[in-house]
Amino acid sequence: MGLSRGGLSTKIHAVVDEAGLPIRLSLTAGQASDKAAAPALVESLKTAAHVVADRGYDALSLVEQIRSRGAEAHIPTQRNRKAQRSVNRAIYSQRNLVERYFNKLKHFRRIATRFDKLARNYLAAVAIASVRLWTRAYESTT
Repeated sequence: MGLSRGGLSTKIHAVVDEAGLPIRLSLTAGQASDKAAAPALVESLKTAAHVVADRGYDALSLVEQIRSRGAEAHIPTQRNRKAQRSVNRAIYSQRNLVERYFNKLKHFRRIATRFDKLARNYLAAVAIASVRLWTRAYESTT
């Protein structure tokens, strides 16, 4: 998401909680694999019962890392693999929470158009937008 001099080339990786609010953020280059950013995001998590991700995060090392932390990985295997893992569809359907988070991020013009040229400034803008989302959620519950 976001424009840079070379076009659309920044990936935002996010971990959201059960309410769809962000708890971990990371940026990578657009051409970098999703699998490269996932171990650092999972490593910093507290214990969770389930971790849900899309096919882009399908790596046996990541699944093992999640299992070693006491959680169950719900990550479908990529279609080109010979051994396919089954995924609980009811739990996997909760992946829409992160998709809805990214949709909310796109409502912030600075994030959607990526005015910032430096990655640290862009990540800071994403963090500020995420704080606003947390604030809205907190205000609606009080």
